[in-house]
Order: sequence, then structure tokens, then C-alpha cells
Amino acid sequence: MKLQRMNRRALALGALAVSGALALTACGSDDTGDNGGTSAANPPSSNIKCDDAKGQLLADGSSAQKNAIDAWVKQFAAACKGVQINYKGGGSGAGVTAFTQGRVAFAGSDSALKPEEVEASKKVCTGGQGIDLPMVGGPIAVGYNVNGVDNLVLDAKTLAKIFNNEIKTWNDPAIQKLNPDAKLPNLKIQAFHRSDDSGTTDNFTKYLMATAKSDWPYEGGKTWEAKGGQSASGSSGLAQQVKQTNGAIGYFELSYAKDGIKTVDLDTGAAQPVKATVENATKAISEAKVVGTGKDLALELNYGTKAEGAYPMVLVTYEIVCDKGNKADTLPATKAFLRYIASEDGQKVLAENDYAPIPADIISQVRTTIEGLS
Repeated sequence: MKLQRMNRRALALGALAVSGALALTACGSDDTGDNGGTSAANPPSSNIKCDDAKGQLLADGSSAQKNAIDAWVKQFAAACKGVQINYKGGGSGAGVTAFTQGRVAFAGSDSALKPEEVEASKKVCTGGQGIDLPMVGGPIAVGYNVNGVDNLVLDAKTLAKIFNNEIKTWNDPAIQKLNPDAKLPNLKIQAFHRSDDSGTTDNFTKYLMATAKSDWPYEGGKTWEAKGGQSASGSSGLAQQVKQTNGAIGYFELSYAKDGIKTVDLDTGAAQPVKATVENATKAISEAKVVGTGKDLALELNYGTKAEGAYPMVLVTYEIVCDKGNKADTLPATKAFLRYIASEDGQKVLAENDYAPIPADIISQVRTTIEGLS
């Protein structure tokens, strides 16, 4: 599956030039990242079709995509001044629950709906059901804070043992073997995981299960299962703990690996360790396959790829919406916003904010599906 080539100029971070933009209210979420900047490559707000959109649009879910949502909302709200979009990045689990309870117009989730969640959605999607629309891709970065260690290589086996509390100090022989030139201290490893149900956790552990199953004997899912470690809420919570704790390591979407947070290079079995970058993530996401049925576009990712330059610890965030039975008062705004973020202009915003656009042939299916929402 070939990805649409990304404009290299779109990879440059810039400030978002928007007048009268409506700030996105976090509603208690601390995932407020300020990576909403875009460059001149982004569309003027006049390119966004508002149609009859108006009123307040409530949404919740993935904290991994919140920086992308922030950037999109600033553009959309500048054009569609009659709409207020309130995205609470409370985590994928919270988003799916809010959706199946009918409390939000759409949800963001880093994991596709499970059969029981689809069944629950039928109670709020009159005559229809919840469907998964892949909208945001990107690498899950493993951030670390070890004074004096500026470059670090780890493989899946070592990561599994670190997060399963089996490797406990930074100068462990397994880490030293992967980093022969590094001066690793005799310092306790403080591994941080998500305290809330998280699609990022789901994808991180799927990577470990696919590549280090003997060292990660868990079933996976949004809830953290391994022993030991410390926890924090949301991607921003984990990033903050890593930033302020010497000896810490944690996992979060790349857009949260900022303000001096260093990231691990993965030894995947390729000739060279692979860095957590948007370009390297797109190489891995290009191997994804659509496995959803009907209008559902759930993807299957290849976490075990050893392709040169492919960073396999990736996630795809879905926007979850009713295919039929959307509430009449929120449907116009929902369709207008989803139409924009799935557009070529909307997808360009992703690369500027450390996310990966969805492959061209998949996003075209997403656009068609959005137009048929009712």
C-alpha cells in the first residue's frame, strides 16, 4: 500500500496564522500540548466548508491525537464561527464509553471498536452503529531521562523486560550490550505507564506482544497489565513525569516528546536502529491493511516489520461516529469537521505537528464514508 507523498516543506513546524480562532476547551484534561502550529502550507480558513454547521460539538477520547485536534480546531473555528468544538482528551477508553453512552458526537480512539462496543453503539446510533474512521497516524515514542545519556538504543526484548520490572537499573548488561559506547549509570529505572485506559497502551503492548512475546506474557488491551512501575494519566502526564524524573522512561505519542525529552532508537533487526520520526512511522503504516467490514475502516498494523527505516511502534487514531442515526442537531457540524480533517488540507496539518498522514487510498475511503453519514 503506497502512501501519498508528503510535501517536505510541510514537515517544518510553524506558528498557526489564524485570526479569531476559538480556543479548544480541555474540560479538565491536562493534555493541552501547544503543538498546534502550522505554516503557510496550511489552507486559509476560507477553504473550509461550514455548510449549516452551528452550535456546540462535544467529543472525547484519545490523548495521543489531542495536539492534532487542537491544530485542526483552530483552523476550523476560524472559518466556522458558529461552531464550538470541545474535545476532552480523556483517553481512548473514556472516549469510547462516552460515545456508547450517547454523551458525545464523536470519539477519538487509538484502538478500533471491539464487537461488544459496536453492539453497545447501536443503542445510540438509531438504525446504525459506530464505525472506525482512521484519521491520524504516528509513532509512539519511548521517552527517557538519564543524565549524561543523550543517545539510547533498545530492542523489543529489552523494552519488555524494563516495563515488566525485570531490568531494574540503567547499567544492566542487556542495555549496555545495545549501547557499547554509552556511559550508563548505576541508576534505578523508573518506568511509567498510563493509569487510564489508553489506546496508546494498547498499541504499545501490541508491539511488545508481536515482537517479544516470550518476555511480555500478557493479553494486551487498553488497561495496563504488567507488574511494577509507576503510572500517570494521559500522554501529557507521562511526558511530564519523564521530563522531571532522572531515571525515568515512558511511552507517548511523538508530539509529546518535547522540551528536551530524549527518545529511544529501536533496534528492529534492520541494518540500523530506527529513530522515532514521522517519516519512519509512515513507512510502517504503509503496510497497514483495512480489516473492517462495511463502512468500518479499522486497520491491521504490521508491528513486526523489519523494513529498513520503518519505525514499527506506531498507532492509528480513529474518529468513531455513527454511520446512521447521528443526532440531527450535531450532524452538520460533525460532518463539516470530519470532512475538513480528512481533506488534503487537513491531513497536511498532521506532518507539521509530529503526526503521520493516513495513506492516500485509505483516506479516500474515509472521505467517501463521511459524505454518507446520516
